[in-house]
Amino acid sequence: MTGFETRERQAQSVDAKMDFADVAPRAIVTQPVRTQAAVPLQRRLIGIAKQHAESSIRMAGEEAGHGRLILFSPVFLGAGAATWFLAVSDFPVVSLGLCLFVLLLAVALCGYGRTQLRATLLALLLFAGGMLSAQVETWRARTLILDSAVTTTVTGRIERREGDGRGRWRYILAVTGTDAPEIKRPPKRISVLVRGATQPFELGDVIEGRARLTPPAGPALPHLNDFAFSAYFDGIGANGFFYGAPKKAASQPQQAGSFGEATLEWLYRLRSGIGDRIRSVLPGDTGAFAASLVTDERRAISDETTEALRQSGLAHIIAISGLNMALSAGIFFVGLRVILSLFPAIAQAWPTKKIAAAGALAAVTAYYLISGFAVSAERAFIMMAIMLVAVFFDRPSISLRNVALSALLILAVSPSEVLGPSFQMSFAATLALVAGYDLWKVRPMRENAFAKLPILKPVLMIGSFFGGIFLTSLIGGFSTALFSIEHFHRLTAYGLPANLAAMPVISFIVMPAGMLAMLLMPFGLDGPMWQVAGFGLDLVIKIAKTVSSWGGNIDVGRLPGWYFPTAVFGFLLLTLLRTRLRHAGTAIVAVSTLAVALLPVEAMPDITIAEDGGLVAVVDGEAIASNREKPPAFIFEQWQRALAMEEHRKPFMLQAVNVPAAPEGKRLQLSRDQQDEARAAMRHAAASSPSRFSCQKGAWCTTLLGNGKKLTIIDNAAYLGPACDTADIVVTPVRLPFDHCRSGALLFTGETLRRTGSVELRFTDKGTEITTAFDTLRRPWMRHRAYDWRSDSFADASTSPVSDSGE
Repeated sequence: MTGFETRERQAQSVDAKMDFADVAPRAIVTQPVRTQAAVPLQRRLIGIAKQHAESSIRMAGEEAGHGRLILFSPVFLGAGAATWFLAVSDFPVVSLGLCLFVLLLAVALCGYGRTQLRATLLALLLFAGGMLSAQVETWRARTLILDSAVTTTVTGRIERREGDGRGRWRYILAVTGTDAPEIKRPPKRISVLVRGATQPFELGDVIEGRARLTPPAGPALPHLNDFAFSAYFDGIGANGFFYGAPKKAASQPQQAGSFGEATLEWLYRLRSGIGDRIRSVLPGDTGAFAASLVTDERRAISDETTEALRQSGLAHIIAISGLNMALSAGIFFVGLRVILSLFPAIAQAWPTKKIAAAGALAAVTAYYLISGFAVSAERAFIMMAIMLVAVFFDRPSISLRNVALSALLILAVSPSEVLGPSFQMSFAATLALVAGYDLWKVRPMRENAFAKLPILKPVLMIGSFFGGIFLTSLIGGFSTALFSIEHFHRLTAYGLPANLAAMPVISFIVMPAGMLAMLLMPFGLDGPMWQVAGFGLDLVIKIAKTVSSWGGNIDVGRLPGWYFPTAVFGFLLLTLLRTRLRHAGTAIVAVSTLAVALLPVEAMPDITIAEDGGLVAVVDGEAIASNREKPPAFIFEQWQRALAMEEHRKPFMLQAVNVPAAPEGKRLQLSRDQQDEARAAMRHAAASSPSRFSCQKGAWCTTLLGNGKKLTIIDNAAYLGPACDTADIVVTPVRLPFDHCRSGALLFTGETLRRTGSVELRFTDKGTEITTAFDTLRRPWMRHRAYDWRSDSFADASTSPVSDSGE
């Protein structure tokens, strides 16, 4: 039975049901409780319902007939992977495998006649497959993450390197040893910063030096991005920096071990050499910008320029993504085809379009190999490769089916990317643009007499070009706004004019000149072309700085947890469906956004505590008051964006006191007089500066909260007794062997925070509500938090050391 016959039978069945429903009211009319006036209204309502049902079935059949249901396959696969990653603990692999086998068997036995049942089973099969692929990727990563911060002597082999704008170098090291102390669970690969080195080390060198290593950061606040998650799947077990410049180790290996490692090292050497060559021709931010477009080395761009690009909505240019790959492939494809068309014999005898597609595929493959294998570059390469291969088979290169196929490949290989902003924003923009392109193709055409005038053709061509950029920027901006709010909690107000001004420069000056320069680089003739590209990049930087000076960044803050998945569901319906059913997606996005705007928002936290206990802030609705004059920007800026507050109230610094040094290996003990003096100072300081910290440097900070409670942070464990006696809430970064105050004050220590991650406190009528970043530590990228190096064992990772009630 064909799909068309199945849909016809379904429609007939619905008609029969509607006919029965149409007859029912006539029988009911004879009853005295019904009035005759109600009969026409009932018939009209039933008729409307019948029309809507018939229309929905017809449109659903049309969607299936056009193969639109296939486009949802990566959605189900990604949903399965996301479910696995967001779960509290791993799912039993045996159960997943059994479920997958049963679904495969059910699909095989279902046949092609039962269309709806088969589609449902395939959706469940993809969902289970996504969960299993997430489990396999986690097994494949097996990254060992450092359990806690440590200072040690590190020896490691350089696998990658990247310089920044301040003469520093970031190295990725394969750790070969640690000493003084020797780490019991050393990570296999770390990212370390070197400052003060006159010359960078080469890839493959083995270096050693004294370094400070820390585990990858967790969420800055609950429900924010967990950087340890991405580090786990990137294979990075620790971050840190060297004290001074490291030295080459005495023994240096000749080359990498396996053939694959040697090939990868050669590619990284080539990438590093290309970046050095570009920066030698174009100094400063211009050269760093050009190198980022070719090799994806972005650290060399100054913070000022990077921030200007981000605030102006042009930061997507510096990442090797779909834009760069599309421009490279398009320029190479069109250029090669034009060159071949100049030779009539070749143009008539050979398929020049397919030859040009093969050349463009080779170009983007080379581009990907020297790009450092970034996730965005990998995604863009797969997408462009599929589109170019489609040309070989005379298939449309720009289609939603190709986008779905590339998403399936990426999710099958790297399902963890489904939670990353790069993957989400890239595919959101691509989906919206391709869907918009499909609608543009089927638009009704109207004759325009002015378009035939020769004098107006150049004007219309220019207007069409800038109109295309306008629509592309508009669609891309709207499609990624949802994901920008979710991950970065802000919107760029002037991204549209910035892209309108910058994209012609990128498309017609920077990318063509850069491609010619890369082709001429093996012959040493690339200098003039890089100068042309540098001229264009200088214009882009000026545009970015000009637009960023207008301001206009909109801080949105965190939104309710239900909003993002609901809005994404609506967005997918809007872009993946073809009939009027897609407007249901528009309604879902509009209604959910309206609900967020009108309904009461979640209460702001009253206190925020960083996961190391070193940074604490009081939030009073207008500003964030922290216990640090210069809080760590990496954490504090995330707090400001998530809470949509820019004002920072710095602490009052009190007169410093001389604290006697503790005996070696023991904790400092204050005398009775010193303790009494500290208690009096804390009480006086808290009363004199409500909602703002008063601090004695290196000792303690305290403040009086709006509800009358006192909060004290101690940097020196010697002040724990006075702090517990005078405060209601005590925070210390020191890892103490106990987790409570005898006075009953709520205590957060370095050890408890290590296991809970960052913490938010809210004061309600029911008491103190505590929200932690982690409730359990059962997932592989969290397990390092439960490890105790003293006993070389893992603590119970199933429960949080801090209760929700604050007891």
